[in-house]
Amino acid sequence: MRLHGSILPIEQVCREDRDTMYALMAACYANIRRTAFEADLDAKHWLVQLRSRATGELVGFSTQVLLQVDVLSTTVDALYSGDTVVDRCHWGDPALAHVWGNFALDLINRNTSRPLYWFLTSKGFRTYRFLPLFFCEFYPRADMPTPSWDRAVLDALGVRVASTRFDRASQIIRADGAKDFLKAEIGAPQSRMTKDRHVRFFVESNPGHARGDELCCSRH
Repeated sequence: MRLHGSILPIEQVCREDRDTMYALMAACYANIRRTAFEADLDAKHWLVQLRSRATGELVGFSTQVLLQVDVLSTTVDALYSGDTVVDRCHWGDPALAHVWGNFALDLINRNTSRPLYWFLTSKGFRTYRFLPLFFCEFYPRADMPTPSWDRAVLDALGVRVASTRFDRASQIIRADGAKDFLKAEIGAPQSRMTKDRHVRFFVESNPGHARGDELCCSRH
């Protein structure tokens, strides 16, 4: 791995790193606003930061927060991954998956009273592809309908995160004019639609992804 990953509490993220993180977001996303970026960051608990082993430069990050929701009279814990971006020069490096996986396992080991869900909102097919790449069981997916319990979990988390912008029928968080969205050269699936059933499923399930609509996904 050319990158080194670590976990940092949000309150310890310095101004210089915040500036770098915003620049990384602006390189990949359109319609991004600094005030919205800062508000989203401050609402999270932890930062997964990725730095170059050679230079120490911050080249990627993912924000994380632990949520609790009530689902059919049962309390559910979910690790919600927010803004996530890696400099395009470092796409494919496994550091993010490695450090995030160890972090999630640590949370599971610290709380054995109930299972931990991962809640992911996907604006682009690359984010959705993390699910079949690393997990055998996740929803929604191409080869089977979402079970009723998992659907209820997704509904509760969608409402918790997006309130009225969450569409229960499609399980999509609808973008508004203030939301950022992936730049076309990054978010467009192009020929992957015909080659990859997971990419095709994502695009068919979230036809408004180009404007920033987010497909709600989970696994446990």
